[in-house]
Amino acid sequence: MAENIFLAKEPRKYGFADREAMVRGTRQLLERVGMGQTDPNSPLERLNTASQQMVAIARALSFDARLIIMDEPTSSLHDREVDTLFRVIRQLKADGVSVIFISHKLDELYRICDQITVLRDGATVLTGALSDLSRLDLVATMLGRKPEAIAAGAQTAFTRAEQRTTGETLLRAQGVASWPRLRNASLSVRSGEILGIAGLLGSGRSELASAIFGAGDLNAGTFELDGRPYRAKNPRAAIRAGVALTPEDRKTEGLVGIMSIADNMTLSILKRISRFGFISRRKERELANEYAQRLGVRMTSLDQPVKELSGGNQQKVLLARSLAVKPRLLILDEPTRGVDVGAKLEIQRIISDIADKDRGVILISSEMEEIAEASDRIHVLRDGESVASLDARSVTNAQIMIYMASGDVAEEEEVSA
Repeated sequence: MAENIFLAKEPRKYGFADREAMVRGTRQLLERVGMGQTDPNSPLERLNTASQQMVAIARALSFDARLIIMDEPTSSLHDREVDTLFRVIRQLKADGVSVIFISHKLDELYRICDQITVLRDGATVLTGALSDLSRLDLVATMLGRKPEAIAAGAQTAFTRAEQRTTGETLLRAQGVASWPRLRNASLSVRSGEILGIAGLLGSGRSELASAIFGAGDLNAGTFELDGRPYRAKNPRAAIRAGVALTPEDRKTEGLVGIMSIADNMTLSILKRISRFGFISRRKERELANEYAQRLGVRMTSLDQPVKELSGGNQQKVLLARSLAVKPRLLILDEPTRGVDVGAKLEIQRIISDIADKDRGVILISSEMEEIAEASDRIHVLRDGESVASLDARSVTNAQIMIYMASGDVAEEEEVSA
């Protein structure tokens, strides 16, 4: 960790990197970002995504800069860690340091920012004091629409739970464990249903998704898919069984940045578009074009490297790859993280369409509003264990938070209307 923070600016002693000074400086910086108990000698790869984000912020602080640019710094942080970051930003401001804070989360902007600049399609469309701008006007400016049109369509992009018809149980999981984080999770998903997974960071949400998809270690537990025993030894087996996953980190776990949009969309179905071991470029482009149009991917061409797309369009490419395998069960881990308001609404509509077509969807999100609005049922994990299964139509955000934080319920509990 110390090497990451002092990379290319290591303190020197007798011409060599001064390890003791690096560790000492790292401890001080970690203390500033609320990670004072973390060992500076720990390898960065062993930390979770949120902790890695805080280390990146500590590295920015190490430069003693007069201006610090933070690009989506809270995308992987829990509320407590966001509070710590904002405390650091306020201290920087008091010390005379300017901060450019880039975020799609409006609540955060209103909590921490003084001035606002809105960019749309690569051009500045607004600059001014944030206190002079209502949230409705800000959203309207971001989307390029009139405020009254936004207000009229202010309902969630998700089809409400009571409007969907669910079928038979599609997936049933019992006693799933993937140590050390996931210890005892049990849930079920029906066809045509969106099951939201709620839990604090470290509760085992992503580990549960990986266990179902065959991408993580499974230490215990059983699965049934369409009433038959199911256990994926690897992602390839899961895809063959009709299970697809869009991972939490699209850049490191999902997409191949230097490859084209078409190549990324078809990575999971190469056998289907191949003949005698050779990929049919015609079939590849036909399929990629179909999904690009269906999902509204904004691009210059199918040959464009996917790394050149915006975050929202990259997420659509990842969704297209999952949909191309025609899954019965689609697992979405943070599908709207780091995307703008417009792309978020589009992705939410796509998710509702998927659930309406006789598929089951497991939705994992750190945003409580997204989970509450999207789901038919909400399954709560705490410390790697299932603590509640809640009817989304009758439960409040406060009740969900109580289950996430308290863990008083020892086994799955159904709360119905």
